[in-house]
Amino acid sequence: MNIIRLVPQSLFVIFLMASCKSKQEKTQPTVENISESVYASGIIKSKNQYQVYASVNGIIKKILVTEGDVVKKGDILAIILNETSKLNADNARLTADYSALSANMDKLNELKVNLDFAKSKVANDSLLMVRQQNLWSQQIGTRIDLEQKELAYKNSKTAYEAAIYRYHDLKKQLQFAASQSQKNVEISKSLEDDYTVKSEIDGKVYSVLKENGEIVTTQNPVAVIGSADEFITELQVDEYDIAKIKLGQKVLLSFDSYKDQVFEATISKINPLMNERSKSFTIEATFTTKPAALYPNLTNEANIIIQTKQKALTIPRNYLIDDSLVLTDNNKMKKVVTGLKDYQKVEILSGLSSTDYILKPVK
Repeated sequence: MNIIRLVPQSLFVIFLMASCKSKQEKTQPTVENISESVYASGIIKSKNQYQVYASVNGIIKKILVTEGDVVKKGDILAIILNETSKLNADNARLTADYSALSANMDKLNELKVNLDFAKSKVANDSLLMVRQQNLWSQQIGTRIDLEQKELAYKNSKTAYEAAIYRYHDLKKQLQFAASQSQKNVEISKSLEDDYTVKSEIDGKVYSVLKENGEIVTTQNPVAVIGSADEFITELQVDEYDIAKIKLGQKVLLSFDSYKDQVFEATISKINPLMNERSKSFTIEATFTTKPAALYPNLTNEANIIIQTKQKALTIPRNYLIDDSLVLTDNNKMKKVVTGLKDYQKVEILSGLSSTDYILKPVK
């Protein structure tokens, strides 16, 4: 009785195996082009995009731009309240006006008059001394008269030299004071300029992060500015793959906002410092074909083409077992040597021919 029961069960197992084999998917290797690529996630950024910071702490007096505005380099984006700085600047200008050489010409002219008088006195005393010397040579006059004339000449000459010194010294002091006060004006103007937040590039305002009356510090951005019509994609590449990345490599990009479309870019920059937290490197790619409209912070997925091969023998990647085995149509494992791989296909270097059939592994 037990033997009779086992026979139908054995037949059922054999029938089930035959049925599974007949339904198991199979394929043949095909000859086609294949590319090896590295996956990366990315985000769109405007070219030269940067966060605008104030140079000083203060309160926003007025925001002069809104999102979407196109600005030129040097355009004022915001003004910070700066009453103290303004008063200092006014004071510096007043000091400069007071210290200007043209405002102190009366002092110089007074010394110039004294200088001219001293020069005339030297000439007169010199003439009197020479006359007295001539008289003394003729035994006319006294020795005391001669010595008095010589002493008067020496005194007037000394007074003249002192007048010259005082004149040039005052002129030098006035020139220094005028130059110093003018420098103070320039410094105060520079400090006053710090209270105006300006654009560093020609571009577009993508975000205004502050409002009128809000406190601003040197550590908090005021706005985000970038190129108006030039964009790049910033990609994150795993440290495992970074050694394969080279400048100029082709990148295929896909966007959620552009379904079923693929756009092309080229690797233009590789930042050499790894992010320790994410264990990834940041690279940049410049578009060669791009969507009709792009916006900063749009996300995308990228395949960076590492190398390509023409007319390669390939099989679907899901037919490969443990990266080196395939299942033949007679249910036997066969070892193969693989080459390039993408997300769907793998190149077979040896172990199969285009006429072989292989079975898809059952999971």
